[in-house]
Amino acid sequence: MKKEKFKLSTRAWNNIFDISNGLFMLFIVVIMLYPFLNTLAVSLNNATDSIKGGIYLWPRMFTLRNYEVVFENELLLTAFINSVSRTLLSTVGGLFMCSIAAYVLSRQEFLVNAVVTVFFLMTMYISPGLIPVYFLYRDLGLINNFWVYVLPGLFSAFNVIVIRTYMMALPDSLVEAARIDGSGEFQTFIRIVLPLCKPVLATVGLWIAVGNWNDWFSSFIFAPARTELTTLQYELMKVLSSSMAQMSNQQAGAIAAQGAQAFQNISPVAIRATITIIAAVPILCVYPFLQKYFVKGVHVGSVKG
Repeated sequence: MKKEKFKLSTRAWNNIFDISNGLFMLFIVVIMLYPFLNTLAVSLNNATDSIKGGIYLWPRMFTLRNYEVVFENELLLTAFINSVSRTLLSTVGGLFMCSIAAYVLSRQEFLVNAVVTVFFLMTMYISPGLIPVYFLYRDLGLINNFWVYVLPGLFSAFNVIVIRTYMMALPDSLVEAARIDGSGEFQTFIRIVLPLCKPVLATVGLWIAVGNWNDWFSSFIFAPARTELTTLQYELMKVLSSSMAQMSNQQAGAIAAQGAQAFQNISPVAIRATITIIAAVPILCVYPFLQKYFVKGVHVGSVKG
């Protein structure tokens, strides 16, 4: 009888733990999702009403006017195509360049491995600044050129170190066996090493994609003269700036600038929430497919060495 009571008691405690753990995880999920759901609710709420506050998970006065204002921008489609193009090209090209450099640095027979690694690390701590970079891009013919979005970011010392660390954890016997079978270095890299690096490549690829997708500063500095080279984030930033300027003019009693008529009944709070949702949705659609690789890649690429 005592053993049965003990077993029942243990089972009861296990059930209590499972329930408590489930409730705690649910609480964490709610905390993580609340900022996004709140932003979504504000973006779908009447802009004038949003200024009053008190909106949490559901819009108080539902409207799509905020999204209509944002999508009224004639350059938005062009900007979206440019953002997608630069993100895809930068991600694919950056992964190839960084992974092939990481493969070279991961080989023990590369005699100047340590020297090159230190040189790469120095570039992470020493920056020339914006003005010299601008002059360099100008001399290379990259100013007001689409490739200014892609070429300068193809190589990243940090990404190379992360991928290199992961590759060094792979068994050397795989590369040696490929060489015995007559495989060249490039063929070994493409057919043997790269397929085994999916976790770290997915991780680094997501970093590159997010960085390029969220970048608006490059359009502002390096391609201001050609509207056909504008990017989504830059156009969204201009919409937000126009909305804030129009709100300031209204408060001052001044006449709004050209195009301000489109921002009637629109507030910076609502526009900011709308822009956040528009910018975040594409990345949110991609992330679930890379999540399992992302977690494993961050763990292995940063711990093993």
